Amino acid sequence: MNIRGRKREGAELSVESLNDIMFFLLLFFLIVSTLANPNIIKLMLPSSKQSEQTSKKPINLSVTNDLKYYIEKEPIAYEEIEPRLRKYVANVPDLTVVIRIDNRLEVQQLVNVLQIGVSLKVKMVLATERSK
Repeated sequence: MNIRGRKREGAELSVESLNDIMFFLLLFFLIVSTLANPNIIKLMLPSSKQSEQTSKKPINLSVTNDLKYYIEKEPIAYEEIEPRLRKYVANVPDLTVVIRIDNRLEVQQLVNVLQIGVSLKVKMVLATERSK
């Protein structure tokens, strides 16, 4: 009598297809993680007693072709520009003034307005129009 057990075939698992799936999952998560915004950090910010936020809205200073001056669409004499801007600077220390000047004016008119800003230590930006 032959009492030998039957020879069983071992169950084999093909790992090549599993390797492919793991590789694609790894690639997917690497790509998705680079697209996620890394600058999002949840913080509990400290509180302050100041109830309002200071305005960072820039002030518009316009100069027309016939040398009429406007601060925020309000007509103003050239001599009144510096005192008016001084009042704005007293309320908002790091004030930005956007200069909208007609392109037909001489450069000296722009320089005159810029000198007022320099004397008050105000940031001044020249508004331009996009080229067509």
